[in-house]
Amino acid sequence: MKVLKFGGSSVADAERIKQLSDIVIRAHQENGSIAVVVSALKGVTDTLINMGTIASTGSKAYLTELNQVHERHRDVARDLVEGKELDSLLSTIQSFFNELSDTLHGVRLVKELSNRTLDLIMSYGEQLSAIIIATFLKLQLSIVEYLDAREVIVTNRSFGSASIDEEVTYHKICEYFNSGSVLPIITGFIAATPAGETTTLGRGGSDFTAAIVGAALQADAIEIWTDVDGVMTADPRKVPKAFAIPQMSYHELMEMSHFGAEVVYPPTISPAMRRKIPIWIKNSFHPEVKGTQVTQSVDNRKEILVRGISSVDNVSLLRLEGNGMIGVAGVASRLFGALAKNQISVMIITQGSSEHSICFAVL
Repeated sequence: MKVLKFGGSSVADAERIKQLSDIVIRAHQENGSIAVVVSALKGVTDTLINMGTIASTGSKAYLTELNQVHERHRDVARDLVEGKELDSLLSTIQSFFNELSDTLHGVRLVKELSNRTLDLIMSYGEQLSAIIIATFLKLQLSIVEYLDAREVIVTNRSFGSASIDEEVTYHKICEYFNSGSVLPIITGFIAATPAGETTTLGRGGSDFTAAIVGAALQADAIEIWTDVDGVMTADPRKVPKAFAIPQMSYHELMEMSHFGAEVVYPPTISPAMRRKIPIWIKNSFHPEVKGTQVTQSVDNRKEILVRGISSVDNVSLLRLEGNGMIGVAGVASRLFGALAKNQISVMIITQGSSEHSICFAVL
């Protein structure tokens, strides 16, 4: 069993989806049992967020973008499918946009965009791309079917960046795959509460979806298909001679991901690491390139002592200090407790032995 995840750049248009199809069919022929997780078409999630923001001001200006996104998905569908399959697909796309339009209209009327409503709005990007890709692939592989991740991934109510209920989620995923021989095209990024409310797993959450599915099924590998040849030694936009790292450990990838390497969404690594499932970072534009393999241990450590260099922009460095902190117990707890309560992650912490000051960095 392999789990393949394709990001927005890999599903940007009909041509990219055709290349995705070639990769999926080849993987199915070589491995038999696979699952595919897809993101929204490139740029669609940002557009959905922008539409929600505009609607919350009471303006109807979001309608222009809504019509453009609708037409973009119809164009992709027309380029991939024809006949009665196209008619059915266009009808489904229309239904999704009717629901989205109603939601945005409600946001405009109340002039409020809650995290819960925003999650629902953002979910349509993945729903639309997955149904289009599933319809196209089913013409070539009869076992292909569309799977809304909200049916199998259960989370808490932390809208915007929900935490999964691992036990229930893993049971639902296994139950689904044990029900028959299928090749699901799964909506990345989205999930649901036990009450059926739509949640999201954080930006980049499609990677996390793939890791959750892979961990539940104890897959042989999780492949993250993106637009680079693997995890690079540095940002190629800043370092022209950067090259793909052949092998990395989970911990190395986790550190680089947290500090600016945007290839993998950081929470993705944990489920795979616990089950010791290899993660492959591969380029859907150049599928023949081997990519980067991420495992528990690395064989070529002596060959490459420095694995890579990453950087983070727009970081704020804050300092809390004062004579009243010296020798006072619980200051650090109060500070970081307040940050945690507001869902602010701290990247770096330093504290003098005198406890006179605490420095920390946040995004």
